[in-house]
Amino acid sequence: MSFHPERFIEVALKNNVLRFGEFTLKSGRKSPYFFNAGLLSTGELLSVLAEGYADTLAKHANQDDLVIFGAAYKGIPFVAATAQVLWREHQINAEWGYNRKEAKDHGEGGMLVGADLNGKSVWVIDDVMTAGTAMREVITLLDKAGASVAGIIVALDRKEKGQSDQSAIQELAESLQVPVLALVTMDDIVEYVAKHGSQDELAQMQAYRAEYGVS
Repeated sequence: MSFHPERFIEVALKNNVLRFGEFTLKSGRKSPYFFNAGLLSTGELLSVLAEGYADTLAKHANQDDLVIFGAAYKGIPFVAATAQVLWREHQINAEWGYNRKEAKDHGEGGMLVGADLNGKSVWVIDDVMTAGTAMREVITLLDKAGASVAGIIVALDRKEKGQSDQSAIQELAESLQVPVLALVTMDDIVEYVAKHGSQDELAQMQAYRAEYGVS
């Protein structure tokens, strides 16, 4: 089944991953919606999410020698499920790997598990990017392993200004010169609210986007 943003939003709402109301973000901004990636914890949510990552990779990635990477810890189930969907739905036999938070000092040792990344161009899968700090740490880890970044896919792009008039995703795409893609954006959520939400929710979402959003 192909990925549709509206379907993911519906499943996220049903599982309280996405909520509407008033939420104070780490930035101090008062947001009319909140996406709790820590609650992406049902088979349905993981399946829908993996379908989205796999569809995006099938459209944008070089399918020859495709390698995908999930950052510990949340990225591990995402990348494993995505590899399965790539094979089952797209007949793409991607290699996949992930990192440990702490290096293993016995057995095979090291920080990385799974695919050999040395000399490979790797797609990174993540849930939400806020300031981009965690992603830059992943990029440093891949660089030390002899890998380069082919692209990045996140579940949600809030499309908000960071320290500049650009979002963290726009800044990262510009600095790395690679695609940074999102399955769902704030625009998709606003569109969903326009169809299915209240006028008050829509007004709050539109006002927030007008104040903090990027083009």
